[in-house]
Amino acid sequence: MSDNPKLLSLLGMCRRAGRLSCGHDAAIGSVRSKSAKLCLLSSDSSQRLRKEIEREASFEGRDIPVKLMLSTMEEIGKATGLKSAVVSVNDEGFAKTMLGLLNNTPGEVNL
Repeated sequence: MSDNPKLLSLLGMCRRAGRLSCGHDAAIGSVRSKSAKLCLLSSDSSQRLRKEIEREASFEGRDIPVKLMLSTMEEIGKATGLKSAVVSVNDEGFAKTMLGLLNNTPGEVNL
């Protein structure tokens, strides 16, 4: 089961706008530089990755939301052009819209 199609479409637009960091190193880098406004994890991401992203997002007073998506790495890859288990949204507007969609999705899992 995947997320709302609007969410995946927004991820693609965010990527084309250059406001999405795809993959472990890029996401961690944007979290550490405090440019990340939201981190999204695929449903098939590892527990280790989830814990690491959660720890980085809340380290030293950072308060970056981390959400587990219903979409797999494959589905995120189709939307963004890059297959990855973690992405960070580096734009306040995109992040707020995505959080709104995620919070209205039945079955959405909070970490």
